[in-house]
Amino acid sequence: MRMSEAAKAALATALKKLRTDLQAPSVFPDPVLAAAQAAARAPRLPDKDATDLPLFTIDPPGSKDLDQAMYLERRPGGGFRVYYAIADVAAFVTAGDALDAEARKRIVTLYFPDGKVPLHPPVLSEGAASLLPNQKVPALLWQHDLDAHGEVITSSVSRALVRSTAKLDYAAVQQAIDAGTAAESVALLRDIGTLREAVEAERGGISLSLPDQEVTVEDGSFRLSYRAALPVDGWNEQISLMTGMAAARMMLDGGGPGILRTQEQAPTHEVTRLRHIAQGLGIDWPHHVSYAELIRSLDPHQHRHAAFLHEAAGALLLKSVYKSFRDHEHIPAQTVHAAIAAPYTHCTAPLRRLVDRYAGELCVAASADREPPEWVLAALADLPGRMEKAKGNAADRQSVDLVEAALLMDRVGSTFDAVVIDTDAELAQPNPREGQVQLAEPAVLGRVASAAVDLELGATVRVRLERADPAFPDKNKRVLFSLAQAQAQD
Repeated sequence: MRMSEAAKAALATALKKLRTDLQAPSVFPDPVLAAAQAAARAPRLPDKDATDLPLFTIDPPGSKDLDQAMYLERRPGGGFRVYYAIADVAAFVTAGDALDAEARKRIVTLYFPDGKVPLHPPVLSEGAASLLPNQKVPALLWQHDLDAHGEVITSSVSRALVRSTAKLDYAAVQQAIDAGTAAESVALLRDIGTLREAVEAERGGISLSLPDQEVTVEDGSFRLSYRAALPVDGWNEQISLMTGMAAARMMLDGGGPGILRTQEQAPTHEVTRLRHIAQGLGIDWPHHVSYAELIRSLDPHQHRHAAFLHEAAGALLLKSVYKSFRDHEHIPAQTVHAAIAAPYTHCTAPLRRLVDRYAGELCVAASADREPPEWVLAALADLPGRMEKAKGNAADRQSVDLVEAALLMDRVGSTFDAVVIDTDAELAQPNPREGQVQLAEPAVLGRVASAAVDLELGATVRVRLERADPAFPDKNKRVLFSLAQAQAQD
């Protein structure tokens, strides 16, 4: 499906308005660019040299803002060692300077289909501070020692000069591991990742494997597709999660300050409601099985399973929030992230997320058993509220919504195969003739309104496109369908 020129123009206008609505800055001020150039030429270099470690990165093709690099090895006597290097943004940004002030305004990198609005100037985020291959870069180097079952024995972090030797992408790594041609350190990602997934299951963590909507540009036109996660995506994520959990534990056990990413447990009535939904979808959920176990057992490629997972994501995975504390007397009552089922913090993406620079600094101090810098302590009280103002999720979701509307602009009146993934029958004011559907092709999610019959969660249906307008003021109804023909099959 290709966009017409009129659709491209409408999308460009809508994306420009979205940037304005989100107050996304178009350029960096000249003083910030000058400070970035100066910092790129003269970063604060650490005493420790770890450039002998043959680190590698795994990122989407074309990425240049590389936050993490790793090297994996077996430990003598059993178990594993994970070296995990995180870009050291504080080696380039000085508290109170122009770079710091601008980053505190931007908070996160914003991603749009036609480009991104970076947290830091590209000369740093895609250059001097990025863990690009064959470049010596200051980093926060984590060392995790694991036992043979994947449980963490010890974790530490310190500043070091590092050098990545290879920039890999997910698909190529998956292919090499499956074919048995991956280098040992890369191949160990599967061993460690699967062990960590088992550890996650044991502690009751939740990993949703719903396909992501992915916007790509081909021949100058935007395309939408569903990207199902590869196993290597999960293995790579486990290394980041392990580091975030180790960082949180380090802060909580160290007696000093910290900042956590927390999430409340879903209320009992939501779990009860989901049990009724599972029953209606024909999904067996024995009472002795937790919802975390159930979710791991479902196949998102089955329509009824996908519908349930969509409901579970909205009902059980409540909003996560940041909480900071200055000492052990002020540790918040809620320290656990419910989906992860452990204390956790963000610390592995400082090139793209403001809070990670502070969390990394807190961990370096805790690992060395010393006080963190004053500039970190001074920011702690304000940091959770500042991060709440971040607009990354809004930029992601609304960008996809606009591409959906533009892609379908010329197809109003056409019919499509779809699956009902949500119905308003579950809301406080039930209306089973309103809901959301997922199209098979193109990769679009849209609303169904005023259906002639009740919508059945998980059912395959035929829908007629009634509206596709990137400029429509109600962002939730830019793409609107009617029910053309309900089908009982799955």
